[in-house]
Amino acid sequence: LYFSAQEGILIFYHIKDLQYEIKICADISQPISSLIFSPDYTSLLLVTDQGAVYSYRPAHSGEAVKLLDTSSSCFLAADFLTPGNNYCVSVTVSGEVQVWSLEDGTFLSKLNLGIEVHVI
Repeated sequence: LYFSAQEGILIFYHIKDLQYEIKICADISQPISSLIFSPDYTSLLLVTDQGAVYSYRPAHSGEAVKLLDTSSSCFLAADFLTPGNNYCVSVTVSGEVQVWSLEDGTFLSKLNLGIEVHVI
């Protein structure tokens, strides 16, 4: 079970029977608005409401790596663009959909929906 504290700390609870273990996985120092697993569960996207997206690989137990920072106050959400784990899509409240490379955070393309978005 993964969850985030308000301070931007990613925490893992390993629960087995009536026992549990708590592990702090990463501290990104920004409130995390959503956690999204990749389709194959090898990567976890940590998304902040300030427009930053981090990648955390549970099997590697390393730090979260900042993939992109849209620095947008109207940033709404991000998710994996499937199939695969190579790209993510982000959306702003104003309806701009952006595609990013998860390998190096390169901006690839965008599409303006022309409507205000409330959820992705």
